[in-house]
Amino acid sequence: MSGHSKWSSIKHKKAKKDAQRGNIFSKLSRKIAVEARRGGEDIDMNPGLRLAVEMAQQVGMPKENIKKAIQRGTGELPGTTYEEFTCEGYGPGGVALLIEGVSDNKKRAIAEIRHILTRNGGHLGEVGCVTWMFSRKGVVVLDKEKVDEDEVMNIAIEVEAEDVKESENTLEIIFSPEKFNEIEKKIEEAGYNPELMEITMVPQSTVPLGEKEAHQMLQLMEALEESDEVQKVYANFDISDEIMEKVS
Repeated sequence: MSGHSKWSSIKHKKAKKDAQRGNIFSKLSRKIAVEARRGGEDIDMNPGLRLAVEMAQQVGMPKENIKKAIQRGTGELPGTTYEEFTCEGYGPGGVALLIEGVSDNKKRAIAEIRHILTRNGGHLGEVGCVTWMFSRKGVVVLDKEKVDEDEVMNIAIEVEAEDVKESENTLEIIFSPEKFNEIEKKIEEAGYNPELMEITMVPQSTVPLGEKEAHQMLQLMEALEESDEVQKVYANFDISDEIMEKVS
């Protein structure tokens, strides 16, 4: 499994276990509102909204909060208007960073991100400096001990997945975002509980990091994701399982 997918899985599990830490409800409210505004309130027709709502449910966000966030997004309720933005830059070891955020003040948000990067061995880059390194994909990560590998491969073939990557402990299916509903249904029918299932930005190549740089990189990822303004951080680092266990 790629370094960033490992990190995403760790964060996904941590968010479920530690729902009250930091600003998770605030971030999810913003995300839900933006997704509802972009694709409508019907979660069956809006996969981005469905993912945001499912994450909110997993961390125990009250139903009324979710409903109000959707209504703010569709304009049924008044509220702060949020705007999406993207920053590009580099982290320790020359790792490419693509940072997506939602804020009511874009200039303030970018200034905060610049400060976080500078403080943690990174820096902002010019528009377009790293976007070309990433492609938007769907990703499912499954624990090998909890699935039938042959069945997973058959699912991947049936949905015409683009790739299946195998590591010591996981199977990672990469597919076109348009296939999300189809593969979600098949994974559910098989009775599997993915470690991670999301629409993400997959790097074309990765940068391997040693223990020191890996520690710096994960500190930077933590600092960015703790920001209210930041929704998602994509990076092309690759950290071995052994080092990841030591530093995460």
